[in-house]
Order: sequence, then structure tokens, then C-alpha cells
Amino acid sequence: MVMMDGSLDAKKIAGYFKGKSILITGATGFLGKILVEKILRVQPEVRKIYLLVRAIDAESAKQRVEAEVTDAELFCLLREKHGKGGFELFVEEKIVPLAGDVMFENMGLDAPMLEELAKEVDIIVNGAATTNFYERYDVALDVNVVGVKYLCQFAKKCANLKMLLHVSTAFAAGDREGLIMEKPFKKGETLREGTYLDIDAELRLVGDVKKQLLAGDDASDKTERKAMKELGLQRSRHFGWSNTYVFTKAMGEMLLGQLHGAIPVVILRPSIITSIFRDPLPGWMQGTRTIDTIIIGYAKQNLSCFLADLELTMDVIPGDMVANAMMAAMVAHSGEEGAEVMYHTTSSLRNPAPYGVLYESGRRHFYENPRLGKDGRVIPTKEMHFFKTIASFHIYMLIKYKLPLEILHLVNLLFCGLFSQLYEDLNRKYKFVVHLVDVYGPFAFFRGCFDDMNLERLRLTMAAPTSPEDDLFNFDPKTVDWKEYFYKIHIPGILKYVLK
Repeated sequence: MVMMDGSLDAKKIAGYFKGKSILITGATGFLGKILVEKILRVQPEVRKIYLLVRAIDAESAKQRVEAEVTDAELFCLLREKHGKGGFELFVEEKIVPLAGDVMFENMGLDAPMLEELAKEVDIIVNGAATTNFYERYDVALDVNVVGVKYLCQFAKKCANLKMLLHVSTAFAAGDREGLIMEKPFKKGETLREGTYLDIDAELRLVGDVKKQLLAGDDASDKTERKAMKELGLQRSRHFGWSNTYVFTKAMGEMLLGQLHGAIPVVILRPSIITSIFRDPLPGWMQGTRTIDTIIIGYAKQNLSCFLADLELTMDVIPGDMVANAMMAAMVAHSGEEGAEVMYHTTSSLRNPAPYGVLYESGRRHFYENPRLGKDGRVIPTKEMHFFKTIASFHIYMLIKYKLPLEILHLVNLLFCGLFSQLYEDLNRKYKFVVHLVDVYGPFAFFRGCFDDMNLERLRLTMAAPTSPEDDLFNFDPKTVDWKEYFYKIHIPGILKYVLK
């Protein structure tokens, strides 16, 4: 049950962060940057924002924060407000870079810094994650699971902690059909009947496998990397999840539920996070999402086919809306002893966006704004073919690539290995594509719909805006016209910020 005291408005949300000290992990990521910028912009009197980043020392941490966070174009409005010199002074006063890592006990921080943080920190935001679907199992466990344990241990040492907000993913719920509720995982819960998930046993398994690999005759970094990636997929699928990322994020949620005790916890589950919708910089984007493959393929005209059913819904949500929901949730549940609340920041229930909307927006954009090649000539826009099932894609790959590869293999044997290098290169690429489909396919044909009743209740506590200043924290997907958003904001954003 979502419990909130009174109504929220922009003034109340911004005012809450006045004088607060916030520890943020994952600030170098896309969502982390948006959150840091938003807090600094709406509440310049925030006390401190501590950013935990991987670095060897304090100076390296400072350089990394400058290069990967505050130097981003995203901070344009703050630069305009303060001026170049003033902005640098403001950032230096408010942001404290910390050299550390959530995967280590005490986050890799020394005792004096840990003690200072425990006295200072009011809010913890855990945005740290390894987001590679095909990540090494040991790495994914360290960041997405063990990191949660160490953050909880630290949170219990904080004298004035009001809130721990944990960013997960909506797809941690698994590859399900129908309505997916905002419901935390119970201890040991899995998606496959007859199985029980013991997190400690999984950690021990990783340790045992790594020992066996070290003792083997072909021990090497490459062998270990491959084995850890394969183990992650194997264990994920054993318990009913499609890949290592969503599996370990689910474990992280589970562990947080067991360990948080009296600490108020909000678990935020965004779906596919897309470019900024409104402020501070519409269209700003970092990195690529699976759905953007269509746009990038169209832009470069090097993708003739794609795995998607254009009638299915792709659950997407702009990054600024996710950050706004995070801030509203922090205020709503601050100091709620023992609370554990989950929010789906998603769009598939309230304002579904079919893949076809993205595709048609892309076609429209590139027909009206054709791309130019290096020679200055217009790159003609071609139609793209879509496969509605993984089986149809495999048949296409078999006929188009696998059979010619087998013929090349026979020719290579006849000519005593003359084409060995060519065959190996092409065969490796073929296997890589087939593997990508195996890992990402479940997302392309995801048929679930994320319930967001908890988030809707939070939205209903928001006072109706009477001016643009009152609408600083919009997180209602119904306010997005997806056709206009993709055509005028998201696609130009990809071209400007991703395909530089």
C-alpha cells in the first residue's frame, strides 16, 4: 500500500532537498546524470551530493566526475544560470566525488570518510548497475546483488537517513504475459515452479567454478570470461529469467527486501529509458537502447531487417520522467520507518507505444531529412523488413547466411584452407548475431503490461500545475504524444548526441 501524507507540488518537492546530503551511486550513467542535474537546478541549496565512482584515488574521482558528469551538455541550463566560472565554483561546492565501488565492503572507502558520510547522508540513491544482458555472472552478482548488501550495511550506520531509493528494472519481473503487478519478490521466489533461489548458494557456485577454472589446463582470462558469461545465462534460465542482467537485478531487489529493516525503501522499476522529453535538454541521450537499433540502422542504411512485431508495445519512458518520479517518491516516503514501496515507471498500461510508431516516425524523419554520405550524396532511405517470430528469423539466417557459409567451408576444404580466415571471420559474425537474438529476442517480443497503480496514486497526490514552474516534476506518460516525441525529440536526439 502506498501511504502519503498530504499533497505534493513542485515547491514541496524542490524544498525537501534543501539542506539535504545525498549519496548517489551510478551517477556516471544516463539516469544518474539526469538526477544530479535536476537536484542542482531545482534546489541550489542542497547541502552536498556525494557521487561514488570507480577511481583509484580522490583526484581521479574528481576528474571522472568532471569528464563524465558535469561536463555533459545536459548541464546547459545550470551553465547559463551561473556562467562558466560560477558553474565550476557551484559544482565544486555542492558535488563531492568519492573514489570507491559498491561491490566492495564499506564501498571501498576508508574509515574517516565512511564515518563522515554516516553523519552527513540523509538520502541514498542506488543507481549502480551492470546493464549488459550478457554480463559475466560474477561481475553482475558483485554489482547488482553484493553491492546492495554493502549499501544496506552502510545505510544502517547513517544517523539521519530518511530514505534509500533503489533503481531496478521493470524487466526484473521476468518475461511474462498479461498484467505485471508492482510487487516485491519474496525470499527465494523464482519464475520457475519447483525451484528455490538461494543467493548465498549462487555466490558460492561462482567461487567454486572460478577455482575449477584456475586449476584447469586452459586457465586464462578469456576462458574465465566466457565461462562466467555462459554460467550467468545458464543460471538465469534455470530459475526462469531470460538473461543475467534482469536475473541479478531481481536478486538485488530480493536481498534489499530482506536486509533493509527499519530503513524506508523505495524500489523504482523503470522500463526502457529513452531521451529527455522536456527539461533541461529535450532529446538528450547517452548510449543506445535496443529499440534505437531501428533508428541507427535507418540512419546508416546498414540494417535491412530487424527482430520485432510492429503491433507489439515497446514499454518506454523518457529519462526526465523517471528522475521526476524518483524525486517525488523520495519526498512521499521520507522517514516512513520500515516501508518498502515499489513503483513501475512505465507506459504500457496508461499510454502504450507500439513498435510501429517508432518505425513510422523513423521513416517520416529520414524521408523528410535524408542523411548525407561522406561524399556529400544523399543516402537513399530503404524499407526495412521485420521478423515477427524468432523462428522466422532463424530460417532467414539459415538460407541467407548459414547455407552459403557451409558452401564456403566445403570450397575452403577443396582449396586446402585458402579461405580459412574469411570463413572463420564470417562464421564468427554469424554466431554472434544468432547469439544476440537468443539474448535480446525475449525483449523484442515481450507481451507483458506493467501495472503502475502505485505510481498513479503518487501522481494523484500531485497538485495540478497552474504554470510551467509548477510542472517541473511531470512523470505522467499520458502527457506524451509518442508520434511527436519520436519524430521531433527522440530521433533528432539520437542523431545529435549518439551518432555524433
